Amino acid sequence: MAPNPAMDIDVSHPLPLDQWTRWQELANACAEPNAFYAPPMLGAALTHMARPGEVHLIEAYRGEELIGLLPVSVSRRHGRLPFSHAANWMHEHCFLGVPLIRRGHEAEAWASFLERLDNAPWAGAFLYLRGIDAAGATAAALEAVCAAQQRPLREAFRHERALLRSELDAETYWQTHVRSKKRKELRRLERRLEEMGAVTHETLTNQRELTQWCTEFLQLEASGWKGGAGTALSSVPAQAAFFRSACAAAMDAGQLLFLKIALDGKPVAMLANFLHGEGGFSFEIAIDEEHGRFSPGIFIEIDNLHAVQGNPDIAWMDSCAAPDHPMIDSLWAERRTIVQYRIGLRGKGMTRLVRSAALGIANGAEDLAAWIKGK
Repeated sequence: MAPNPAMDIDVSHPLPLDQWTRWQELANACAEPNAFYAPPMLGAALTHMARPGEVHLIEAYRGEELIGLLPVSVSRRHGRLPFSHAANWMHEHCFLGVPLIRRGHEAEAWASFLERLDNAPWAGAFLYLRGIDAAGATAAALEAVCAAQQRPLREAFRHERALLRSELDAETYWQTHVRSKKRKELRRLERRLEEMGAVTHETLTNQRELTQWCTEFLQLEASGWKGGAGTALSSVPAQAAFFRSACAAAMDAGQLLFLKIALDGKPVAMLANFLHGEGGFSFEIAIDEEHGRFSPGIFIEIDNLHAVQGNPDIAWMDSCAAPDHPMIDSLWAERRTIVQYRIGLRGKGMTRLVRSAALGIANGAEDLAAWIKGK
């Protein structure tokens, strides 16, 4: 008999090993990579970022084979509307919300997810999906399932962010997509930095050095504006613990790409990437703002470009950056379109009527806001 297709996670107790084994096997065969839901990062997030009772993990099965995993939480408001609704769980350091779905079973998994939410009394008025790749297999399957079921689906928002996906080698890509004037200025800055001391470019390969690298990263990030604003990872102990735990689990799985530039042994720029499948996800960058005039953030991204384009196992890297990011948008030419969906949930009797009315009000409020903005 297949395990219970829907389960609530009590993050105060460790999950059974066989649970993680099933999820890892699913992650290895998924249609669309998402490092944030793959076991190394998901496990760290459930342990350190989730409140007790916050996360529902919905599993989809075909017979006894696990074909899908969707982390879900409940929000009590939708914008200014007091509508409780289900949403894919995305903590503040989760930058993609695509569920893990076994390749070739996309539509079947979505049908199972939606059926479970239809029957879940805690799911609220509708399902709000965030951080979905508009061009991905997941989005295509979801739209097809909703169309076949005549289930309301509405794209609520979309934006683009930088993506690195190219057949060019790093040097050709750099010369093709970055203006010669900017390249010349960066060479000048690089020489200036090298005049100040010994500059080293490093990639973490020794597991025994991971703890020190994580400490250096957290200290470097906290030394800048994020530390002053209280938004650095180390500003919240749980977030720092999440970062350390995710890095350790990812390195164990061969899914961590950690880069550093140091001046006389002291880090001036560091970048942590998480890998999954054929893709990479640029998680966080930290720089020494005392050396900000030398653009260390750009130099670590140049190292990253060479690391990605020089690795045949990495087909692309998602910047996970905000839209119109001034630095990465000027370096990476490709774009990834990220969408959000509002999806109707069904039910019986009064539940169905309430859900339908809430979805109509939410969509109507969005139309009204767009009309007012247009005026």
